[in-house]
Amino acid sequence: MGDRTVVADVADELARRVASGQYAPGGLMPSVRQVADEFELNRATAQLILGRLESYGFVDAYRGKGFVIRDVRAEGGVDVYRRLFRLSMPAPELAMEMFSNIVDEERGIALEALLAYTAGERGAEVSELKSDIDELEALARGASPDPSAMLRIELGLLRKLLTALGHSVQRAVLNSIGEMVLEVPEAVESYFAASPDLHVLVWRTLAAVWESDGGPSQAQLALFEDLFGMYHQKVVARFGELIGLEELGEAAPHAATA
Repeated sequence: MGDRTVVADVADELARRVASGQYAPGGLMPSVRQVADEFELNRATAQLILGRLESYGFVDAYRGKGFVIRDVRAEGGVDVYRRLFRLSMPAPELAMEMFSNIVDEERGIALEALLAYTAGERGAEVSELKSDIDELEALARGASPDPSAMLRIELGLLRKLLTALGHSVQRAVLNSIGEMVLEVPEAVESYFAASPDLHVLVWRTLAAVWESDGGPSQAQLALFEDLFGMYHQKVVARFGELIGLEELGEAAPHAATA
């Protein structure tokens, strides 16, 4: 586990049991003594572990009762969902369902931002956007392109578009989605189901429109929207392959409409 601590490792193991349903909502987590005994720890460390689960949002502490397991799927916020997604990797079907939902949300935010910015009046930030696209192209054409670095640049581009549009809530959600995806290598790789060069080509095409006096035609916008949807279907399908999901043929269509 590298430089991860015993507290983090054991807390993740207990959180994984909650995520998988091994520990049911409304039930009690193992006590401090039980955690200490199972993982051969002292009780002070076991107390820290259960306290961390509370900070994760997986349990609620009640004096004299213990730590009660929350219904994290129904009640959890973005941070809980992020942790659930990372912990879901050993369960391919669950991971696929969660990733499909993540991609669907990201697609909606990204498409709205791209269409709104491209069809509207652009500001001085276009030159800064082009600089980021140059950086993306340099990475894409390198000997060994780094998917995480490229994805961070693309998320940064979308973040700047949302800032220019004044869409602060969507930007916050996009930031959370980026954190979820970047923690899972299979998810990062899936976003490059298409060649990195194709990513650069799309951004270059958009930049050309942003620099022009006129906006895109309705036919161009419709075509872009169709291509965008097809790309995200490929992203979800690639994720299924990477996590070893056997029933990929059934999962991919579901992802497109999740």
